[in-house]
Amino acid sequence: MQQLETDLELINSVLGGYTANYAVLVKRHQRFVFTLALRFAKSREDAEEIAQDCFIKAYKALGTFKQTAKFSTWLYTITYTTAMTYLRKKRLETSSIDDEEHVLQVANSDNSFDANPVEKKSTYQYLNQAISMLVPDDAAIITLFYKGEQSLEEIGEALVMEPNTVKVKLHRARHRLKEKLQLLLKEEVKELI
Repeated sequence: MQQLETDLELINSVLGGYTANYAVLVKRHQRFVFTLALRFAKSREDAEEIAQDCFIKAYKALGTFKQTAKFSTWLYTITYTTAMTYLRKKRLETSSIDDEEHVLQVANSDNSFDANPVEKKSTYQYLNQAISMLVPDDAAIITLFYKGEQSLEEIGEALVMEPNTVKVKLHRARHRLKEKLQLLLKEEVKELI
């Protein structure tokens, strides 16, 4: 059985002229790039556009990739900056995360097609819903650390922060995530009664 090529081997082959290998890199990282983009954009269409832009930018800049860091860290840095640029251009309306009405709208948006959301939701779905209620920076740090399994140093590189700053922000993001989960679960309990 042939072993899968590493990201660095794929990059070198793409730079060597075998551009079809870039599709393997995209396939390998597309789910996580999309998930991270979705944490910022909050809408599937915007996240798809951001993810597509990220892979185009990464392809064009592949020759500048310094192989001292992991490709995924470099790609997530591109995702972060692309998402921030996109959001600045779009000038999305913002509202306070403490605004209860806004929280309920976000919480209920995922439930619109479910016949019985209490029975169908898993822990994973509650967690994703709570993450989507966080501000983009908190959502990105939580996503990179837990889903992307990035170290504090790698997250610092991706988000252009010192590792100690990432550590503090991660701690605060966990606390806010816990609050959002408690709010979601409290609302679900009310629906049961």
